[in-house]
Amino acid sequence: MSVLGGGTRPSSVSRKTSEGASCVQRWRLSGLRGAGLAAGALLIGLAACGGGGGVSSDAVVTAYVEAPLCADAKQELARHGGRAGDLRVQAICLPRPREAKKLSLATLGANARRATEDSTSVAYLEAPDPEASRFVHPILETAQVPWISATSGGAAMSRLLALIPEADSGSLRESLREELNET
Repeated sequence: MSVLGGGTRPSSVSRKTSEGASCVQRWRLSGLRGAGLAAGALLIGLAACGGGGGVSSDAVVTAYVEAPLCADAKQELARHGGRAGDLRVQAICLPRPREAKKLSLATLGANARRATEDSTSVAYLEAPDPEASRFVHPILETAQVPWISATSGGAAMSRLLALIPEADSGSLRESLREELNET
């Protein structure tokens, strides 16, 4: 029963572990006591499900790549065996943000959101375009996803692959962001 006298539904917390298994715990909450129990149970559940920081060895991280850079970026990634140090790297190609030379804000926003919603995302590789960057960068900054602007997808991917092994093991995304977007 809730504080207001009605029934309550079970709440659930789900967190993926590094092995990709889902760790789900359910609690039936009631009244003000339930809120305190839920907060405590959430912390315990996250700790039990591997809520620590860092990237484990042989984990897969993702670089989101704008369409004009994608072919060269994937070639460079293949040249490195799809790896940067102990990590496997995948490149996901994004749709073109320009159609008939007209900038599509919907496509730009969707591309940036896709990168920010992926917990494996470590970078956004983009072609230099001040008009597009004005819309994309604030979205990326909100989720602390770093970006690399380059005219060559190969050069952008090469830079990313060189920085990953040197990055701090605590938070790969944050370490890369500090290195790449200090301006």
